[in-house]
Amino acid sequence: MSNFGAETPNHNAPGDVSYSDAETVDPGKLWQIEAASGPFVGLAVHAGHEMRCDLRSVLKIDDRTRLREEDPYTEKIAALCGTHILTFRSRFEVDLNRNANEAICVQPEDCWNLRVWKENDGLTQTMYRRSLVEHAAFYEMLGPLLRGIEKREGRFLVLDCHSYNHRRAGPDQPPADPERNPEINVGTGSMDRAHWAPLVDRFMGSLQEADYLGRHLDVRENVNFRGRHLARFVHTHFPRSGCCLAIEIKKIFMDEWTGALNEAAFEALLAAFRATLNRIEAVPWTR
Repeated sequence: MSNFGAETPNHNAPGDVSYSDAETVDPGKLWQIEAASGPFVGLAVHAGHEMRCDLRSVLKIDDRTRLREEDPYTEKIAALCGTHILTFRSRFEVDLNRNANEAICVQPEDCWNLRVWKENDGLTQTMYRRSLVEHAAFYEMLGPLLRGIEKREGRFLVLDCHSYNHRRAGPDQPPADPERNPEINVGTGSMDRAHWAPLVDRFMGSLQEADYLGRHLDVRENVNFRGRHLARFVHTHFPRSGCCLAIEIKKIFMDEWTGALNEAAFEALLAAFRATLNRIEAVPWTR
């Protein structure tokens, strides 16, 4: 076992979870790794919708509501990176972008005041613990994978891809204030921003210049999201060699209430990210 699991201590679990327990997980049921050369790594840890059968039997939340709080289609943005990891499981099974103490939504206040589990015969300690083991296993996988890319490339960029809702008041209600909700929010809250300034500035500048359906995208930094556990993990273990950009895309490319994709809008978004990755690979990343 590596020591990467130490980044996700679990003080509140019902019973201790040892990181050796991560070895009991079947990775093929949780994620798929597509490895390639190059310094880019894509993840979309909230794109999955699957849940274990034991958890499905105690869910109170319906599938449509659950899908609305997940990040469908973001795995296609992550797949623009040479190396990318496709995660299958819903954030309601285990949220890989939270630390272990917060990774399972137990109470409504843990997740947008949604009641996820049945009040009687709901989430058990055994179910909770099993989800935490999946969390530990993910980071025990991710750390060595990134270490290998670091050794091969000398540096790497992780795109931590997410999307967010901006019509929470209802499908027929006005959207959230655009001044506080950029179309693309780039979270850099846990990195040494000065060290990575050339990369971050070039990345954001390229996205801002991209043609998106005849106009430019509103791309800003740390407005409503600064990045969470995944970004902190990268910047803790790889502070000088690994840059993680927490990308939050407003759901302008889909109907967040039905899940329907606007294919033209999404293709334009993919083109903007593809062009940006092409532009940054050969330029200096750090000062």
